[in-house]
Amino acid sequence: MLALICGTGDLPAKVAAAQDTPPLICVLDGFAPTGLDADLEFSIETLGSFLIQLGDKGVTEVCACGAIDRPQIDPAKFDEHTLPLIPLLAGALQGGDDAALRAVMGLFEQTGFAVRGAHELAPDLIAQPGVLSEKWPDAQMRKDAKFGADVLAAMSPMDVGQACITGGGQLLGMETIGGTDHMIATLPETPLIAQGVLVKGPKVGQDTRADMPTVGPKTLEAIIKAGLAGLVIDAGDVLMLDPERCIQLANDAGLVLWSRTGE
Repeated sequence: MLALICGTGDLPAKVAAAQDTPPLICVLDGFAPTGLDADLEFSIETLGSFLIQLGDKGVTEVCACGAIDRPQIDPAKFDEHTLPLIPLLAGALQGGDDAALRAVMGLFEQTGFAVRGAHELAPDLIAQPGVLSEKWPDAQMRKDAKFGADVLAAMSPMDVGQACITGGGQLLGMETIGGTDHMIATLPETPLIAQGVLVKGPKVGQDTRADMPTVGPKTLEAIIKAGLAGLVIDAGDVLMLDPERCIQLANDAGLVLWSRTGE
């Protein structure tokens, strides 16, 4: 049996819909997904009991999907089955996003569950290569896309983010704790925004089973609102929700939507 460990957004429902057998929907307190009702709810303070519940329900596989910010933890709420996990959880939450997710996924594996990635369970969501929009990237955007990819690779050891914004040969924004939406919303006021491109892809060596980069219509809407010129993602390494709608939004706004293969 498959359990989806859900965060916010549309991805959990897309993954659930792609399964022949309905999965068990598990929701972290405060991070309900769009379009799904929870079969089980849990908190970090009750993670140990939650793992026992999964076993009791016959779960053999888990998939983490959806967005989750680092939750606030109340030490007074730890239950007896979670207390032994405190050293691992404390270490995980002190690391970067990928390190934290690796530690939590490792805990599921140590408990006997197979960890599956959303891209394995819903392969149709994986972005296919090519320029998907009617508008094509010009020479400067190609340079900015390459620059953005280089920035993400250089920042990977710091484990901070999966996206950046480049334009006119300059770095205009870098994703950190606030996520992609926060980065877009807090861009500096500069004429280079009109050339700006959001570049998104996994960190070098990232465990994509738990946090594969994801874009969708909301990403395009944020880009349009910010006045950027396009979106460039890593083909095969990024999930795209509702690609037809994404392409329509890009075309209507005259944006570039490019699933880049590294050329």
